[in-house]
Amino acid sequence: MEKIKYDIETGTELKRDIRPITITYQGQSRTFDMPGWYPSNNECEPTFTQDDLKIYDRAIKELKAEVEHLLLPAEIRSIRKSLKLSQIQAGLILGGGKRAFQKYESGDVLPSRAISNLLRVLSANPALLKTLPAAVMAGE
Repeated sequence: MEKIKYDIETGTELKRDIRPITITYQGQSRTFDMPGWYPSNNECEPTFTQDDLKIYDRAIKELKAEVEHLLLPAEIRSIRKSLKLSQIQAGLILGGGKRAFQKYESGDVLPSRAISNLLRVLSANPALLKTLPAAVMAGE
């Protein structure tokens, strides 16, 4: 990968680096390490690649999940596995569609508060899964 780039507007030299960035959501803040192309001085704004922006997006989603009390990807995966459901089964039985749990568990999409709360209830009392119509139809 290139080690030096130049800002297209100012011609300022940019170097690949990782710097702390603080984001804020509803009064809560989090600082994380953000890769990007940074100027050695403050002559211009840093430049970010698509992969850099994925890190930024993930940090925002994690902060939002924390503030709104939504389950994190690892928690969702753990509960789903404890219920002995595949990702497809979970999406069809609990809602969201066939790929919903793949997206939740990869961190691409935040779960709704309803899905988070439903998973918390099922985690505390797995027998309730059998009361769901889709679970009965699926033979669960």
